[in-house]
Amino acid sequence: MRERKPGSRSLGVLAVAVAAGFLFGTNVRLFDPDSPQDISELLEERAVTLEELETDVAALRAQRDSALELQNPEVPVVSPALISAVDEEAVAGPGLRVRLWDAPSVTDSSVDPNDLVVHQQDIEAVVNALWAGGAEAMTLQGQRITTTTAIRCVGNVLLLHGRQYSPPYAIEAIGNQAALQDALAAAPEIQIYQQWVDMVGLGWEVTRLSAIEAPAYDGPRQVTRAVVDEEGS
Repeated sequence: MRERKPGSRSLGVLAVAVAAGFLFGTNVRLFDPDSPQDISELLEERAVTLEELETDVAALRAQRDSALELQNPEVPVVSPALISAVDEEAVAGPGLRVRLWDAPSVTDSSVDPNDLVVHQQDIEAVVNALWAGGAEAMTLQGQRITTTTAIRCVGNVLLLHGRQYSPPYAIEAIGNQAALQDALAAAPEIQIYQQWVDMVGLGWEVTRLSAIEAPAYDGPRQVTRAVVDEEGS
């Protein structure tokens, strides 16, 4: 089969189309002097718009951070010396156990899978509420934690003192049981979490225990300096 080639009529139509496009572009520039005249002007205009949007986003983030600081005052930083004095001894006494676990998987496509798992902020909310309720000592997955313990999650995997844990997560706090429960009930973040408990079945269980054992703290102390090994050894 021979290859099809444009005839003289097709070339004429193409020439008319090109001429019409040129005239249209010329008319746009004549009647709309504010429109970009070339690609460089268009890029410059888009860069200005992007900069304005980034400024707006920064302002909104600042407002959000201010609101969060009002709702969630930061836990005072405890010096390593104080940690050493208070947490290097095992403690035992009555208190609460709080357990969190992922929701069962659902077939409803309208449910975001991200809403079905326990997140770092959920664990932090429980820990912060228990400290605020007067907890004398606390453990997470059986490990003693302090007010300076860094809680990190990758997905729904907890990273704590160099170990990895999967749900369910258990936080045990020694202290006045009624005060600890009141602190949990009053925490706005936990109130939101419990709404998801009702909606998708996230796990939530609070149990009063007559005897909790918190081992001595043996996790890392405060990091003062990090050095990069340039030789890669």
